Amino acid sequence: MLTKGYKKILGAQGEELAANYLLQQGYRIVERNYRCPLGELDIIAYHEDTIVFVEVRTNSPTYTGLAEVSIGFRKQRKLRQVATYFLKLKGLLDRLARFDVVIVILEREARQAQAIKLIKNAF
Repeated sequence: MLTKGYKKILGAQGEELAANYLLQQGYRIVERNYRCPLGELDIIAYHEDTIVFVEVRTNSPTYTGLAEVSIGFRKQRKLRQVATYFLKLKGLLDRLARFDVVIVILEREARQAQAIKLIKNAF
């Protein structure tokens, strides 16, 4: 069982690796850990002419579940609400937008990415 503190550290490391990976893929990051009264978005970026809201999932290699399925209907709805709030606040409702997911599998000791997977237009 992972402790809450370890999960927070794991998540922060994963988000940092995900952000670097996205930069290498041509994304331009404009916000990280965006918070509003409705919730939080991990990363907000531009990819070409599209605003991309990125959810990052970080796992250790010993985790047996699939990170993709951890983003259920409720979480997707919450992310959509926060994204809409952001777009309204910034006057960007007329722009193209999508949701991507980055899955980071961390090596336990080296704190490096064992694998990074980008799922574009995930939901």
